[in-house]
Formats: sequence, structure tokens, C-alpha cells
Amino acid sequence: MQRNTFIVTLSCPDRPGIVYAVSGALLEAGCNIAESRQYESPDTGTFFMRVEVETESERPALEAALAPVAEAFSMRLGLFDGGEPVRTLIMCSKDGRTLNDLLFQQRAGTLPIEVPVVVSNHRDLAPMAEFYGVPFVHLPVTSATKAEAEARLLALVEEHGVELVVLARYMQILSDDLCRALEGRAINIHHSFLPSFKGAKPYHQAHARGVKIIGATAHYVTADLDEGPIIEQEVIRVDHSRTPEHFVQLGRDVEGRTLSRAVQWHAEHRVLLDGHRTVVFP
Repeated sequence: MQRNTFIVTLSCPDRPGIVYAVSGALLEAGCNIAESRQYESPDTGTFFMRVEVETESERPALEAALAPVAEAFSMRLGLFDGGEPVRTLIMCSKDGRTLNDLLFQQRAGTLPIEVPVVVSNHRDLAPMAEFYGVPFVHLPVTSATKAEAEARLLALVEEHGVELVVLARYMQILSDDLCRALEGRAINIHHSFLPSFKGAKPYHQAHARGVKIIGATAHYVTADLDEGPIIEQEVIRVDHSRTPEHFVQLGRDVEGRTLSRAVQWHAEHRVLLDGHRTVVFP
């Protein structure tokens, strides 16, 4: 008989008996626990848990077993099919390195996502999407068409059953309404100089100031620009021998790795929100 893999995520007010109750419900549903991680936030008093199980049971059996536990502990419960890739819409502009990283890893099977469409406000990266066999939608954005373009984007999200939106060097600011519509399911990447070096050529600005580390931050998108809950960060050391062009190249490499890890952890349901922070079970 076929064995299925499911992932259970939950958060609830911390109290004794949570792990016991969840484990008992999963045993009742005929599950074998393959991985289990938990954390209790001392700041919010919230208990977080991620459990990966193998079972011959189908989804309805797990739902039925977990429902009374979720109600008893006032849980925010998620149940996901571990064999299903997360349908992911990627947004980009002209810089294709991060887009290429994601599409290559998807094709190689190392990133558990499925990309049904790439959306861009420029046409430059259409050939790259075509190379990977992914439909490309050109969605230009001006101040006059921004609302219309964002409505079209949400329509694409609905049309393609998109679960995650990734901003892969997408050089447009999303409206507050769109950020709220995509809350918890949109990831952005930016250099880690903010707020010190804003605007054009941040790596050149950093070079001119003689910085010694550069890096990247991947975070969920919120209406507060570049201030959403952080999922992953990476830094590397640099020195006076590096040129501004070196800074740009190294920074783009770090951005690609950081974004890929954030997308992977989200797609594997390893990221839970704890207010303005995240709990990550890598």
C-alpha cells in the first residue's frame, strides 16, 4: 500500500500536554513520525511545532484525528502534502541571476516548487523563462496603470492556484493593498545595507564607505517597505582590495543563495510567524 508523507504545522498558546496530544492523534491516524521540531516563544508565550509523518492513511483521516486537538488547544493548524511542490509565481525586472537560480533549482528537483508563470514589468527576461519552459507575462507598471497591473497580478495568482509569490529582484514597490492581499505568502530579497545605503547603486555606496561585510536579507513582504518578518540572512567579508564591481557580483551571489534557502524553507513549511518575527525549523 502506498505510503504518504504529510507535514503538520501548528501554533497555539503554550500549555502542558500539547506534544502528547498531537502525537496521540497522529498515532490514532496510523502515522509514523519521521521528524518533529518544537519551540516555545518566551516573548509571546506561543508554542510552535512542525511534524513530518509517514502513513498509509489519507488526508481525511489525519484531519479527523487532529480536529479535536486543534479545538481543545485553540491551535492554528496546517496540514500539507509533503509530496506536493508549492505553486510559485516569480516576479522579476531586468536582472536575471536570481530568476535563473530559482528556475534551475526547480528543474533540477532541488527546490520543492512548481513555477506556472513568470511575471515581469520588462520583456528582457522572456527568453530565460522560455528556455525553462515557463510562461512569461509582461505586466508593465506606471503610476497610471499600477492599480490595473496589480489587479491583473492577483488574477494570475488566482488563475494558476499560486501559493507563493517570490520577488526575484523585482524593482517595483507593491501597494499596501497588494501587500496585505499576499500577506504571509510573498517573499522578497534585498541587500543587507538598509537603511544605510538606499537608492541607486548601494554596493557602490558601500564600497565608497569602506564596509567590511556585505550580505542579503530574505523576508516576507509587508506594507512596511523591506521591514517584513525575516526568514534568512547571510553575510560575507570583503576588504579594500575589492572593487565596486566585485561588491556587486558577490552581493548578487549572496542574494541568490539567501533567497533560495528562504523559498525552500517556506515551501517545506518550515517557517511559522511569531508576530513580526519568524520561527524557522531548518
